[in-house]
Amino acid sequence: MTAFNSASNYGENAFIKSKPQMLQNIYNTTDVFPYWVADMDFQVAEPITKELNRLVERGVYSYEFHEQAVFEALSQWYSKRHGLTLSADKFVQVPGVLSGIALLLRQFTNEGDGVLIHTPAYHQFANLVNKADRQVVKSPLINDENGYQIDFAGMEQQIIEQKVKTMIFCNPHNPTGRVWTQQEIEQVVEIAKRHDVLIISDEVHSDIIFEGHSFTSLTSFDYDKIIALIGSPAKTFGMHSISNGYVYTNNDELFEAFKTNVVAMYLDHGNAFSTFATVAAFEKGEAWLDGMLVYLQDTVKWITQFAEQRIPQLKVFQPQGTYQVWFDFSELGFSEEELKNVVFEQAKMGLTPGGWFGAENPNFMRMNIATSRDNIEKSFTALADAIDGFERGSKGNSNCCDNGTSKSCC
Repeated sequence: MTAFNSASNYGENAFIKSKPQMLQNIYNTTDVFPYWVADMDFQVAEPITKELNRLVERGVYSYEFHEQAVFEALSQWYSKRHGLTLSADKFVQVPGVLSGIALLLRQFTNEGDGVLIHTPAYHQFANLVNKADRQVVKSPLINDENGYQIDFAGMEQQIIEQKVKTMIFCNPHNPTGRVWTQQEIEQVVEIAKRHDVLIISDEVHSDIIFEGHSFTSLTSFDYDKIIALIGSPAKTFGMHSISNGYVYTNNDELFEAFKTNVVAMYLDHGNAFSTFATVAAFEKGEAWLDGMLVYLQDTVKWITQFAEQRIPQLKVFQPQGTYQVWFDFSELGFSEEELKNVVFEQAKMGLTPGGWFGAENPNFMRMNIATSRDNIEKSFTALADAIDGFERGSKGNSNCCDNGTSKSCC
C-alpha cells in the first residue's frame, strides 16, 4: 500500500486542482489542500510509465493511429472485469468524456429540448446542456435513511410534463457514490422505453466499485436508444491529462451516425501517447487497480470511524463506488458562511461545495479521497479541531465561493 500513501507534489501548480488562481476563485484563499477535483494523486501503474518512457526514448513521432488496439483492450477488459460482451467494432474514440457528451447532445437533440439529470449531479452535466442551448430538467434523488434513491414516479412525471427526450444517467453516481442496482436501472430503462427517451449513460467510474456492489452497464439492456461513455483510463488508472473518451452503443444507426460525425471533424485519432498508455493500462494494470481499490476502501473506513469518534454530527454517505465521498454537515448547526469558514479557512480543506451539484442544502460537500492517507488524517484532524474550537466561540467569516460553472473538469 506504500505506493498509494506517498505524498503528492503540489509544487506542480500546472495541476488544475493546485492552481493558485483557481483556489482563490473558489475558496477566497490559496491556503487549502485541494480535494475538489475528481482526479488522483497516485503514481500510475508501472506498465503505463514504461510505455510512455518507451515512446519518449524512441524520439520519433511519425503519424500513427492505433485506436483499434484500444477498442480490443477495452472489449477484453470489460469481458474479464464485468462479464460484458462489447464489440470492439462499436466504440467511437473522442477527445474526452465531456466533449463526447457535448457532441452527442448537439447531434441527437435539438435546441430547446429538455435533458433530464438526477440531482445532485456532476456539475458539468448542467453546463453541457446549457451551453448547447438545451434545457436542464432536474429529477431530484430521494435522500432517506437508506441513502440516495431514484424517484421513479417523479422522474416519469418530469419526462411527461417537460417532454423530455434525452436523459444523462450517471452510474456510478457522482457525487453521491451510489452504484445503481440492476433492478433500479431496469426501472429507468422501462420508463425511457415508455416515453422514447434517449439515454446517454456516463459510466466512466465503472471500475471504481467497492466490495459488496457490482457494476451494471446500460449497454447490457435490450433498448436501442442507449449510448454509453464507457472505459475511462482517466478515472480507472489516473490518466486524467493523457486519455481520450470512448463512446459505445449497440444501435447500428446511432453508431454510424455518430462515428460519421466524429470522423468528419477529425476528432477520432487521439495520439500515440494516450493510445499506447491506454492499451498498457487495460492489458497490464489490473493488479494496480485492485490495490488501489483496497486502499480507497480502507480510507473510507478510516474517515467513517474518525467521524464517529470526533465529529459524530457529520453524516458520511458510504460510497459504493467512485473515489468521491459526499458529506452532510447539517447537524453541526452552522450557517453557510460559518461552515465555509470552518472547512475552508480553519481546517484548510478544499472540498467541493454541494451547490455545484445542484444540492439544495448548502451544508453538503464532496471530497476526493484518491490521495495519501497521511493527507486525509491531517485534514480530518484539523477539521475536528476547527469544529471544537468554533463551538467554543471562535467564529469567522468567509466570502467564497465560485459556483463551479467555469470549470472544465472536476
